[in-house]
Amino acid sequence: MYVSPYWFVIAGVFIVIYARDLSGTLTGDVRYMVAAAFVVLLYASVLVHELGHGLVARAFGLPVRRIVLYPLVGGTEMDSEPPTPGQSFLVSATGPCLNLALGVASWQLSELVAGGTIPSIVLRQVMFANYFVGAFNFLPGLPLDGGQMLRAVIWKLTRRPATATIAAAWVGRILAIALLVVIPLRMGGAYGGGNLVSIAWVAAISAFIWIGASQAIRATRFRARLPELQARRLARKAISVPASTPLAEAVRQADEARARAVVVVDNDSKPIAILSEAAVTATPPQRRPWIEVGTLARTVEPDLVLPADLSGMALLDAVRKAPASEYLLVEPSGQVYGVLAARDLEGVFSGV
Repeated sequence: MYVSPYWFVIAGVFIVIYARDLSGTLTGDVRYMVAAAFVVLLYASVLVHELGHGLVARAFGLPVRRIVLYPLVGGTEMDSEPPTPGQSFLVSATGPCLNLALGVASWQLSELVAGGTIPSIVLRQVMFANYFVGAFNFLPGLPLDGGQMLRAVIWKLTRRPATATIAAAWVGRILAIALLVVIPLRMGGAYGGGNLVSIAWVAAISAFIWIGASQAIRATRFRARLPELQARRLARKAISVPASTPLAEAVRQADEARARAVVVVDNDSKPIAILSEAAVTATPPQRRPWIEVGTLARTVEPDLVLPADLSGMALLDAVRKAPASEYLLVEPSGQVYGVLAARDLEGVFSGV
């Protein structure tokens, strides 16, 4: 389990705010102790919520990496998503259902103690908090659990998980806007009135939902583009020239061969460097006859030589391991296939 350092900061803020709210019923240090107890129990409820997700996921054989607690929310990180809409629905529904169950349990316990006492006050607050967290998470928009459940239903109906994700994420965006507009109006009629602290919390929650929904849309579009990520399809045709070749001559040969890349080779025709496209562009035409390509080329290090058959995430991982502007693509035999430009990779994901 991972707890964000900011969790402690926000927990402290919650304790101070709640202690002030208790000033009418409790005095002295007692109200701070009660506030601290409430905050601890509230975050314990969030932890139980996430443990519910994790336990159901483990029951389905899904690997759970860790549970994280952030200032306002928690998260259960899994190495893979549920493979069926039914499993996805059950994993998502478990968390808020547990919150509602905790709310009922807190209410029943509060009935067993005398009203107005400290245990009664804390249990009542925990009850309301769990009811709120459970009901809030049932709202049908990503990234909330209700959004995951809606996604599972649409997935089941359409048999298209990507379509389901986009639809549930857009519902989440609409929900974020609705919360930001409707609740403040109900609280004060305008942003200039009402409880500004409460309005700030609503704005934070709306921003959380909007950002989470937007991330889901981008991630889905990203995965949809992965099949296009093939080194062979993106490769630029390359010519080979010695390091002493004038830049103007190398450019002429490339144009004549309709190639978009230049590979520098040694006396044994072994590739040793790749001519930088950026360096060529930055060199004025009148200087190109007097500059050798070897001075503008980047040495081909082992990490910059990639198999031409790489595709998808394997290709992305190889590029992320060794960031560069150009990579040399080779056949299994070692023969040069072409050059892969980083800008061409980025073009696949433009607009995502």
